[in-house]
Amino acid sequence: MRISAKEDYAVRAMLELAIADGGPLKREQIAEAQDIPTTFLQNILVELRHAELVEAQRGRVGGFRLARPADEITVADVVRAVSGPLATVRGVRPPALSYNTRAEPLRDVWVALRASIRDVLEHVTLADLAARQLPTTITKTTMNPRNWA
Repeated sequence: MRISAKEDYAVRAMLELAIADGGPLKREQIAEAQDIPTTFLQNILVELRHAELVEAQRGRVGGFRLARPADEITVADVVRAVSGPLATVRGVRPPALSYNTRAEPLRDVWVALRASIRDVLEHVTLADLAARQLPTTITKTTMNPRNWA
């Protein structure tokens, strides 16, 4: 799986908003704190707003804030907001793929891959990231040196 710059920036922007704990942050503040190009961040914030993950407040004291509590927003929610489904094959969701008999087991591999991705991204919330306390299953996985190679 390849995490795009857009997905990485979106999660980092949302993390910055989670750390702010409700206080609105201006786009420039988020960009500076997370070293994200401001113009790129603007487009990401628009998509996050359309997905109802952030709210915008106008005015001098305005900015962006999370639309829901940080413990209710997963990394998967953010990735889906800016990129669509977590795992597709040529733009098709794995269960909808059709292969000939010889390649049919490959569909099961893609479904299992998607399930693995979901097991990680759907169980890590912005609150987990902000508190620097990842779920035990994640920390166990990262403690295995093989997974870093």
